[in-house]
Amino acid sequence: MALATPPVTAVDRLAEPAPGRRRRRFTTGRALTYTVLTVGVAVWLLPFVWMVLGSVKTQREILIKPPTIWPENPTGDNFARWFTDLDFGQFFTNSVVVAVITVLGNLVFCSMVGYALAKMDFPGKRVLFTLVMVMLMVPGVVTFVPLFVQVTSLGLLNTYPALILPFLTQPLGVFLMRQFMLGIPEPLMEAARIDGAGELRIFARVVMPLCGPPLATLGILTFLGSWNNFLWPLVAAQSQDMYTLPVALSLYATGQQGTDYGLLLAGAVLIITPILLLFVALQRYFIQGVATAGLK
Repeated sequence: MALATPPVTAVDRLAEPAPGRRRRRFTTGRALTYTVLTVGVAVWLLPFVWMVLGSVKTQREILIKPPTIWPENPTGDNFARWFTDLDFGQFFTNSVVVAVITVLGNLVFCSMVGYALAKMDFPGKRVLFTLVMVMLMVPGVVTFVPLFVQVTSLGLLNTYPALILPFLTQPLGVFLMRQFMLGIPEPLMEAARIDGAGELRIFARVVMPLCGPPLATLGILTFLGSWNNFLWPLVAAQSQDMYTLPVALSLYATGQQGTDYGLLLAGAVLIITPILLLFVALQRYFIQGVATAGLK
C-alpha cells in the first residue's frame, strides 16, 4: 500500500527560498570562485611573465630602481648570445638525448614492473611492492653518494650512461602503472591466454594499448624531472661537451663577474619552452592518468 504524500503547507512554502534568491546565491558563489581562481592564476603566472619580459631587457634596465615591467628597448641579444657565444646546440642536444632515453626507459621498464605487480602472482610480490612504496618516501639525495661511487667505479663518469642509467626506472612510475593496470578487466587477459598468447604478448598487445593516459602522465613527469635535473648532471658531467642546459645555465650566467640576469632569464625561457609545449600537447592524457591512478 503506497503511503500518501503529505500536503505542502504554507509554512513549508515560506521556508523554501525563492527561485530568484537561489539564482542570486548561485551567481554570487560562482563569481567568488572565479575571482579566487583568477587571482591565483595571476599570482602563479607573474614570475613567468617577469622572466619573459626580463629576457628581452638589457642588464642596465633589469637592475634599474625602481624596476620597470615593460622593456623600454626590447632586444634579442640575450637569446643571440646563447647561440653565438655559448654552445647552445651541444647543451640542447645533451638534454634531449638524456631526457628522451630516460623517458623511453621508464615507459618500458616501469610498465613491465607495474604489470608484474598488478596481474601476476609470484613469491615476494607484496614485499616488492612494499619496497617500491618505501622508495617513494626516500629522498633522492640519500642515494646520491652511492650512485656517484658506483658510476665512478664502473668508469662511466662524464658519459651519457652516467646521466641516464640511474634514472631509467623510478618508483613513482612503477606505482602509477601498477595502479592503472589493476583496473584492466581480467576477462580480456584470460581470453588472450585461451587463444594461446603468452604473458609478454598479452602485455604488448592487450595491456599496453589500454595504457595511453598513464603512459602520457609518466612521460611528462619523467621528461620534466630529467630536463630540469641539475645536481646529478653537475657532478656526473665533467666537461663542457657533456653539460645539459640547467648546468650550462648555472655556470655561464652566474660567473666571476656577477650574474648576467638577461642571459639567465633568456636561458630560462629556452629551457622551459619544450616543457610547456609537451604539456600542452599531452595535457588531456595527463589529467586522465592522474585521475585514474588512485581508483584502486
